[in-house]
Parts: sequence; structure tokens; C-alpha cells
Amino acid sequence: MGRLKQKGKAGAAKAYVTRSSAVKKLQCSLADFRRLCILKGIFPREPRHKKRANKGSTAPTSFYYAKDIAYLAHEPVLNKLREHKAFAKKISRALGRGEWSTAKNMEDNKPVYRLDHIIKERYPSFIDAVRDIDDGLCMIHLFASLPSNPRVSPALIENCARLTAEWQLYVMHTRSLRNVFLSIKGVYYQAEVMDQNVTWLVPYQFPQNIPSDVDVRVMLTFLELYQTLLGFVFFKLYTDAGLVYPPPLDSGKDESGAGVGAFNLRSTNPSPAAGAPKNDAPKVSSKEVRQTIKNITAESSSVPPTDVDIDHIDRTDSFPDAAEEEFVPQASKSDLDVPSSLPTLLSLSSSPKPSSTNIFAPYTFWLSRESSRSIFEFLIRSFGGRIGWPVSSGGGSPFTEDDEAITHVIIDRPAVKGDTAQERRRRRKYVQPQWVVDCINAGKILLEDLYAQGKTLPPHLSPFGERDGAYDPTIGLANVENSLVEVDNAQLSEDGQEIEDVEMGSELEGDVTSIAALAVATANDPEALRAAELAAEAAGVDYGTFEKEVQKKQKQQKQKQNHKEDAVVDGSGEEDMNKMLMSKRKRQLYERMKYGEKKRATEHAKLEEKRTKIEKDRRRKARVS
Repeated sequence: MGRLKQKGKAGAAKAYVTRSSAVKKLQCSLADFRRLCILKGIFPREPRHKKRANKGSTAPTSFYYAKDIAYLAHEPVLNKLREHKAFAKKISRALGRGEWSTAKNMEDNKPVYRLDHIIKERYPSFIDAVRDIDDGLCMIHLFASLPSNPRVSPALIENCARLTAEWQLYVMHTRSLRNVFLSIKGVYYQAEVMDQNVTWLVPYQFPQNIPSDVDVRVMLTFLELYQTLLGFVFFKLYTDAGLVYPPPLDSGKDESGAGVGAFNLRSTNPSPAAGAPKNDAPKVSSKEVRQTIKNITAESSSVPPTDVDIDHIDRTDSFPDAAEEEFVPQASKSDLDVPSSLPTLLSLSSSPKPSSTNIFAPYTFWLSRESSRSIFEFLIRSFGGRIGWPVSSGGGSPFTEDDEAITHVIIDRPAVKGDTAQERRRRRKYVQPQWVVDCINAGKILLEDLYAQGKTLPPHLSPFGERDGAYDPTIGLANVENSLVEVDNAQLSEDGQEIEDVEMGSELEGDVTSIAALAVATANDPEALRAAELAAEAAGVDYGTFEKEVQKKQKQQKQKQNHKEDAVVDGSGEEDMNKMLMSKRKRQLYERMKYGEKKRATEHAKLEEKRTKIEKDRRRKARVS
């Protein structure tokens, strides 16, 4: 007889654990359990059969994997949280007794946990960490713009501002920025770091307010994890770029409002002083010395003792021949005439950067006081340009407004007639801020005339890989023009074809046909239909004749529409047959895909119709005027 299965000992009841059971097993509070799950990356799961997982109960609850909870039970942070709980009881007891010195000593030695081991567990390789810094960058930029309050300390905001400045310095130094988009929420940036696209959102510099319905404790836990992660990532990025991390901060410039300019980028290998003696000998590590000693000891038994040049051995071991390091491409054995052109690691690392990263290098910009300095300083310096700003925007400007090298002025206020300042500086080009962003997204310098001061700007489109067939306002304008021209040409050709087929000799009947065609084409527009009736009456056409022609055209149009619907029905019948052969899961997925496509097509059609109507109204007003 086989072993009897006991209820709740196997299957979903054993694989899943409710949240209350997990808190009891870990012997911690709900807030500490939530913090542990955020730090370790453990989230609730949805079992296939909730009733079985909950051991027959149908009460709503959250489930976790039992293995995840067992994994949390061995977490060092959990022990620190328990120690902190005991510390809180001891210090409250000391304060209640008035033992101030004891309480102060306990405060100085309170338990503190570190998250370094969690970062190494969650991100085994550096590329994994780079892929996951998007949310961290968004979070630190958000907290850097928040005001301090009892829940958000000023030291936390200052640390977030320092991390944002360090990230911007790295992006500007390596010219890694690729795309920018100005949205309602803020400014979206996208940079390419270690061949990975990193996208983050920066809010505008408006007074921020923390809503009362937002749980700041959860956000602070995420921020705690992201600060540690970004510290690791920035150290690695700065070290690989040959820079000192953290970059030194000039307190004087920081107090004057220099922003990013208050940090100084320093190389890890500074050039030696002129009077200092040069030491060309390479550094000998302890590992290489131990390896050399082992080699000497191993050879001493068979080879007579001789003098060993450690410097020579170290040089040959630590600096092998370049031919051994670099991969040498070999020619194909099948075709010896074709030379090999395989790229090597050395050639890829030394390959020049694309020219679009230096599009602003020949230009010098001056930022007017109403434009955001933090945004456009970051953008222009990331693409090789020089930028200055007035004292009202902060200190640290590299030049003044009277500098003759200024080529562009970024201005965001309406033009004023008779501006003598602009007359004195005719060499400079006054552009609106959108010109800078559109140049970056286009990868080239655009014409400044379309973005001149006071002009209506062209549509600002998102550069972040829109889906195929999405609505594009720039393409929509061209389509409207082409469609209107095609309609006119089609009407003219249709009128001519009917005249040739029917051999109408009178010009009056030809006018009736063309007017009727125009009436059918504009049947949805009452004003256009009324205009066609007035045109027929002015041409001397009876209303009955005009009405017959209109009905004839409508009948032909309905027949064409019916043929199209029959073709659609035939296609849908074949589609239904194919759906019958699918499984239920695949059929539901397919229906969701078709629903999304239909919804996007409807939105696209509405936007196209709206754009066409606006263009028609504009043309009608232009004719009237």
C-alpha cells in the first residue's frame, strides 16, 4: 500500500506560503518583511489554484514561494533588523530612566546593516547592473528635486543630488547621450553605456510636493537599494574611464550655484611634474613575486642555482608580446584570394566615435535667463558644445554675454520689435530650446529658421522607437496635401471618363455630373453639400436632374463598398477557421493582439480625420480671406 497523502503537505499548499505565515516564520514585523522583500527582489506570486494554496480557504491574501521565505530566513540583514529592534527597546528604557550617557553610547554604537552582498547576489555581472539602473536613476533624480521634511532628510536629498551630478559628468565626459524627449512629465534621456541603452526621466525644476497618499517608507527602501547599486556602478564606470571616483567637489563653486561645474574630473594617472624623476620600471605585485619564487623553487631540484633577474621575469610575465595579446585574423582556407577583415578587440576599442556626438563642437551657446540651465548645459556639453549663462542662473559661467565667439542664443520668450541688442549682434542666431533637442535626435544641425524666436515650432516627436504605423504629424501633413490633390485629380479624371463613355454633347450635363460627384464626395459635410446645390442652381440645372445624378453616384459608391465588405468577410471566415485550430490560450492571446491592433488603428484614424478637418478649415479660411 502506498503512502497516504496528507492534506496541506504536498502540491500548491506546500509550494506557497501566505504573507501572515511568512511574517510569523521570520519573526519580524510587517514593515521589516516588506523591506526585506524589496531589498532581496522577492515579490508575491499568483498560484494557479488559490483555494488549494490556501489549504481550502477562500479568503483573499498574498502568496509567496516557500523557497523564497526559506531564502530570507538566512539573510544577514534580518539579523541586523532584529538587533535594531532590541536596540530600540534598550535605548527607550535608558531614556525613560534618565540615563543620558548610556543612551548616547548606545546611539553611537547602534547596529547598521550594509547592502553590498545583496548587490553582488542580485547582479552577478556588471552588465546586469547597468541594465537595471534605469529605475535607480529616475528615483534619485526625483528625490534630488524634493523638499526636505521630517520623512525625507536633507542629507538624503544632498546625496541624491551628488549622485545625479556624478552621472551627468560621466555621460558628458564619455559623450554617451543619444536621445532626448521633452514631455509633460519631464525630460526623458537615453544614453548608451557598455552597449546598453539606459533611459531615465528627470522632472522639471518646479516646486515638488509629496502627496499624503504615497507611502514614503516603501520609496525610501527602494532608494536605499538604488543608492548602493549606483555607487557600485559609478565606481566601475569612472575607473574604466580612467577617472577618480568620487569626483572632488569645489565648495566655493557649489555655494555660488555652479551645479555640475562644481565637480572636478581628475584622471587616475596624472602626468608627472616636470622636475620629478621618471620611473619607467613597471610595478611588481606580490602575486607575481610569489609566482616567481615558486618557479625558482620548482627548478632548484633539477637545475643548479643561478642568479634570477626578477625584474626581467616580471616584465616578461606582466607585459607579454603584443602579438600574443591581439587576435590576428587569418585568411579563409577555402578562398585564399580574399583577404581577412575580421574586427579585433583592439580595433573596436580604438574605433572613432560617431560624428553625431560632436554636432555642437563648432558652436558656442548663450542661455537666456528664462531657459533651464541644468537641462541645456547637460545637453550641449554632452555633444561637445560650449555654453554660458547669466549670473541670475548661477555662477561658474565660462564666458560673459559680450563674448564675440557666441554663435547661438537659446531664448524662450516672444520677439520684441526694435530690439537694439539683437541689432548689435546680427552674427548670432536666436533659436528656441526645442532646436537643441531636435538636432540631437536628428543627429545633425537643423535649419535655425524654423525655430527662430517667436515662430510656431514644428511638432516635437518622441525618438524612442515608436511602433510601425504609428501616427506621425509630419507625415500626416504630407498625406493631407496629397489626398486633397488626389481627390481633385480623381474628380477631374472621372468627369472626363464619363463624358467620353456616354458622349455627352452638352456642357450642362457635364456640369451636372461633376457637381453631383462633388456632392457625393462631401455628403458628410452639410456646408459643402449646400454649396454644391447652389453651384448647380447657378449653372441652370434643375433640382430634379441634380438629385438623380446624386442618387446615381451614391448607388455606385455603395456597390463599391459592398464589394470591399464581401472581401473582408471572406478573409474573416478563413481567419475564424484558423482560430478554431488554436488552443484556448493561444486564441485568447491572438484576440488580445487583434484588439490592440484595432484600437491603435481607430486612434490613428481619428487623428488623421482630425488633421484633415483642420487642414480643410484652414484652406477654406484662406480662400475666404
